[in-house]
Amino acid sequence: MRKQRLRLGILTPSSNTALEPLTCAMLSALPHVSAHFARFTVTQISLADHALGQFDVTPILDAAKQLADARVDVIGWSGTSAGWLGFERDHALCRHLTEATGIPATTSVLALNEILAMTGVRRLGLVTPYIDDVQERIIANYERLGIECVAERHLDLSDNFSFAEVRDTLINSMMRETAFARPDAVTTFCTNLHAAHLARPFERDTGIAAYDTVATVVWKALRMLDVIRRRYRLGESCLRCASKVEFDSQ
Repeated sequence: MRKQRLRLGILTPSSNTALEPLTCAMLSALPHVSAHFARFTVTQISLADHALGQFDVTPILDAAKQLADARVDVIGWSGTSAGWLGFERDHALCRHLTEATGIPATTSVLALNEILAMTGVRRLGLVTPYIDDVQERIIANYERLGIECVAERHLDLSDNFSFAEVRDTLINSMMRETAFARPDAVTTFCTNLHAAHLARPFERDTGIAAYDTVATVVWKALRMLDVIRRRYRLGESCLRCASKVEFDSQ
């Protein structure tokens, strides 16, 4: 018998106002799955010491322990900090989370990287709201992974709250500008952008896969819980998961 209810625990930057409603929308077709959120302080994205220090492990573990109180089945970090801190940071974070709570863990970026590897992506379009040096760090980290960012657009913003205020029409234009370079895939690489719903029309119009980082962590969490029985196109989104995914009905 399937467990009556599955609970996803989502770690959330404190000033993020996009990922919670987006995550709940993605799960709305799954009445037996619910999302539960815990916040830790993140207000600015830059390479300054105080901004990097927001992602120290201690406050993240404190938030994760609150999720453990809710007996969640998996913990997901819905954030993209490993893009500029280094992907190994998310691997270490997942180990720390599981050691501290006994609950399996994943992240938006590790899930995205898994999808890129599964689909053989070597040419990536990168869309973010970030400032120049953060964007450059993300591009360099993907180069080390063997993935070339052949096109990028960014908005030169550092106030995390402001990312959610970016109009989806602007995000859509940025995505489509990267498509001219014919990447294998485009990613909207920030969980405080209202971008997930743009993936499906982008894919339809361009033939290029689109992966949103709010959706990637939900996808991976559902796979870890065996909710998803076959692989599917994330670009066509967890937002339409009822028609795209086979669920375990045993």
